[in-house]
Amino acid sequence: MSAIVTVFALAISSNQNREHWTRYAVQQLETLGKCQFSKTYQIPCRQGKGADYYNLAVLLQTHLSFEQLDAFLKQLEKQAGRIRPSHHIPLDMDIVAHGESLNLLQPVASRLPLPFDAVKPLSELWPECPSADVTMPYQIINQ
Repeated sequence: MSAIVTVFALAISSNQNREHWTRYAVQQLETLGKCQFSKTYQIPCRQGKGADYYNLAVLLQTHLSFEQLDAFLKQLEKQAGRIRPSHHIPLDMDIVAHGESLNLLQPVASRLPLPFDAVKPLSELWPECPSADVTMPYQIINQ
């Protein structure tokens, strides 16, 4: 484990057993460090081929490295039964930015451009979040 604390901006989504898997993700992330969570949004599947998603974002302050956190997130997805590619996604968790502080967050280049379903919850927590090219209808599930 690294002695340096890093702030990670994460996008979390689920369209299968949504309440269970988003709650599971929140509980697991809280074991890693200090977390700040966005509201949860219900947003339609981008391609229109799957069920609506629950989407939320988290700012996580942790001693884990990028690689350690990414491996942890992929393990959680695997435990949830994530199969790639598929429009039936129990849990999708991505690092979208990281840095020494909120003001110094840098987007992960491979995640750009960020889709609306990531930007909407992220923008609550990260004022400098890159904007999405399109908007979609959404519903706030919880505050």
